[in-house]
Amino acid sequence: MKKLLSLLLALMMLFSLGLTLAQAEEEKVLNLFTWATYIDDGTVAKFTEQTGIKINYTTFASNEEMLLKMASSGNEYDVILASDYAINMLRKDEKLQKLDKELLPNYQNLDHEFLGQYYDENNEYTVPYTAGTPLIVVNPALTDLEITGYEDLWNPALKDNIVLIDDARNIIGITLNTLGYSFNTTNDEELAQAREKLMQLRPNVRAFNYDTPHNDMISGEVAVGYMFTPFVLLAMDGNPDLKVVYPKEGMGFGIDSLVIPANAPHPKNAHALLNFLLDSEVAGNTVAWQYYLSPVATAYEFIPEYLRENPAIKIPKEILGETEFIMDVGEYESKYQEIWAEFKLQ
Repeated sequence: MKKLLSLLLALMMLFSLGLTLAQAEEEKVLNLFTWATYIDDGTVAKFTEQTGIKINYTTFASNEEMLLKMASSGNEYDVILASDYAINMLRKDEKLQKLDKELLPNYQNLDHEFLGQYYDENNEYTVPYTAGTPLIVVNPALTDLEITGYEDLWNPALKDNIVLIDDARNIIGITLNTLGYSFNTTNDEELAQAREKLMQLRPNVRAFNYDTPHNDMISGEVAVGYMFTPFVLLAMDGNPDLKVVYPKEGMGFGIDSLVIPANAPHPKNAHALLNFLLDSEVAGNTVAWQYYLSPVATAYEFIPEYLRENPAIKIPKEILGETEFIMDVGEYESKYQEIWAEFKLQ
């Protein structure tokens, strides 16, 4: 009798375990980790309506915060949406799983110009979500200076008349660019030259503004700005007479991508979200919401008409071909930050 009871108890435990595993496999939930509002509420709601999968939306303030979180144990994210260099660091640390392309029929919608990048040469891990390049924007009513590139920002005629994004790697990067060097140099002499030149720009800078630089342009506080794509578009919404400049020296570029962590508890749900975001109409809505370029080639007809031809969105491919990514520079990151801190304190 005791043996029979023990056998029945064991069978009940196995049945219970099997039921739990079956429930886990069918669990309609997905844990997303990205910046606040980077996937808008309407898109999240539409995904849940179509799939029944609830998204638990957790936010980080920076790529660095995300990387710190991923370095700790116990996280259970299904999808991470972050920047190229941070994605590359996750990949190198073997913290990502390869995509199952059979679960991504909309992958074919992607523009090949955005694939095969340094952080995923063989297109095994990432789905590009948005892309953009910082641009120069000019108010011709406030300056007669013809601006064609980064070098013109140093012109004394622009004294106290520029707003810059408060971003060390970007601004030191364009300074390096004017000297003929890479945005990502780890050469001490090149960085020393860039430091010296950067200090000469300080009299022209009226404001450092990472979050709302477009407001300085709309208000007429400054004549020239250097800012990320969405802020250029917001500035032009406020003042349609503003002009976009594609720097003659070449541009920086960035792609934010979706990835699935190696230990994701719901990888099939994760693939469902990635495939949903690659839908042409959904991707067109992303452009309208985020004011970034879309890597989805088939999204064009779904982008609002007033954005389709905007020079901050429709950048000629021959121009985009000259771009350079900002990459991880290891221990040299601290040197960039030291130069930046000195520059701002002048």
